[in-house]
Amino acid sequence: MKSEDIARYLHDHPEFFDQHADMLALITLPDPHSGRAVSITERQLFNLRDKVRTLEAKLVELIGFGEENDAISDKVHGLGVALISATDQATVVRALYSHLGGAFAVPHVTLRLWGKEPGDGNEFEAVSDAVKAFAANLQRPYCGTVTGQESLAWFGEAAAHLRSMTQVPLSGSGGNCFGLLVMASEELHRFYPELGTLYLERIGQMASAALLRVAA
Repeated sequence: MKSEDIARYLHDHPEFFDQHADMLALITLPDPHSGRAVSITERQLFNLRDKVRTLEAKLVELIGFGEENDAISDKVHGLGVALISATDQATVVRALYSHLGGAFAVPHVTLRLWGKEPGDGNEFEAVSDAVKAFAANLQRPYCGTVTGQESLAWFGEAAAHLRSMTQVPLSGSGGNCFGLLVMASEELHRFYPELGTLYLERIGQMASAALLRVAA
């Protein structure tokens, strides 16, 4: 009789060990850690402990994610309060730079606006039609390398050291794009293609609403 036949028989006759309970005491299995022979009961306890450790590790990971999300939410809330409090365009722009560069620790932040009444600052420097089209066609914020991105030049001398960026379109309620918020880093994996963009989208929506409000 082959081992497969025995396994199939035991699977088809679960009552076997009820009828021959004394045999359980005779069966031993190797300890997965020490290699010594242990009873089935001990082996089951080892397996349960391993499963508990795995579940504990996953729980710690989930708690970490939750705490990280709470921290980001607090930062977004702080930015939102600052944008609501802003009474003019210059104050909105300063709030964006201050919070993104401060609480969010983004090392490089810049902004370009078009189709609005021009004001002071680099935010109103000329933007190519290619960049405007790129921003208007973004369905979600761009996250990835700086390679081939025209907005990289907006960072001046720092551009040579930047490796990753996110580009967040600024649009009105009708979907009319009027600007681009760009954040960049020297770290290649700070803004990577698989990065979740929920908070970036919310920041873009808040910035858009604030800029439109003060321009009204």
